[in-house]
Amino acid sequence: MAGIRSAHCRHRRDAPFTVIAGQIGKSFAAEVYGIDLWQKLAPDDIQELKTILDRYPVAVVRHDTPLTDEEHISFSRLLGPVESKPVLTTSGSGKNRIPHFEIIDQSNLDETGGIYADDDRRLAFKRANRLWHTDMSFHSNRATWSLLSAHALPSDGGPPTEFANMRAAYKALPEDMKRKIGRLTAEHSYWYSRVAGGGPPATAEELASRPPARHPLVHERGGRKALYVASHASHIVEWPEEDGRALLDELLAFATQPQFIYAHQWQVGDVVIWDNLATMHRARPFDDRNQIRDVRRTTCREADPAEAS
Repeated sequence: MAGIRSAHCRHRRDAPFTVIAGQIGKSFAAEVYGIDLWQKLAPDDIQELKTILDRYPVAVVRHDTPLTDEEHISFSRLLGPVESKPVLTTSGSGKNRIPHFEIIDQSNLDETGGIYADDDRRLAFKRANRLWHTDMSFHSNRATWSLLSAHALPSDGGPPTEFANMRAAYKALPEDMKRKIGRLTAEHSYWYSRVAGGGPPATAEELASRPPARHPLVHERGGRKALYVASHASHIVEWPEEDGRALLDELLAFATQPQFIYAHQWQVGDVVIWDNLATMHRARPFDDRNQIRDVRRTTCREADPAEAS
C-alpha cells in the first residue's frame, strides 16, 4: 500500500492521481490515499473513489489542514446532489455561523464564534447526536453520503465518532427476524430523537419546519441489504406503537454490538465520508462547555424525481 502524499501543499497537479484504499484494521472503514479533495478530479478519479466508497461505507481522507467550506462543497457535489436548504428551524436561535446552507455546522459554537450559552437550544439538540442515528432519515429524500470535516478539536483530540455497519448487522440477523422486518416501515422524526437525547420538547415552529418521514426498515442496493434504523425512528407504521418501539430498540441494540463498530479518532484536517444507507453513527461526549470542537458536514441526498430525469 502506497504511503499517503504530503497534504495541503495547495498547488495544482498536472499528473494523474493514483487513488487507493487501505482497510483500517478488520473494520468496514478504509483510509483513502493519493487524493487531495481540493483538487479538480478527473472522471476516472471520481469513479475510482466511488468504487472504493461502494466497498467501504466509511472512508477517511487525511489532510494537514482543513478544507475550506467552498472546497468542501465543491468536492461533495461530485458524489451527488448536496442538500442546500436549511434542514429545519431551531426556535430562538441566532444566525448561522457559516454562510453556506450546504454546510451543516456540527460545532458547539454560536454565530459569534464563542461556545454556546447553557440555555441555547442548539446545544441541547446537538447533544442528542450522541444517540445512534442516520443523517436525514427524517427527510423524504434520504441522505446518501455525509462528508464531515474537522476544523478544530479539543486539546486531547476529543472523542471518536463511532460507526455501525448496518449491512453486516442485517446479514447476521436470524432468518426469522429478516422475514419479520422485510416489509415493515418506520416513521422518523428529528424532534423525537432530540427529546430522547435529553433536549426540550419541540416548539410548534420547529415541528412545522421538519415533519416526519417514513422509510422501509430494510434498504437494498446492488443486491446488498442493510438495516435502516436510527434514534430518529419513533415507531413502526404497521404495528401498535409499544410493540414497534420494542422492535426498534431490539434492532438498534443488535446492530451496535462491538463486532459491528468502527471508532474514528479525529485529527484536524480529516474528512470522513460515510454511506448513510449502510451505516449508523454517533458522536461521543466531551467537555462542550470549555473545549471547542468545530466539525462541519455536507450531506448528499437522494435525487428528486426532477433531478433524476
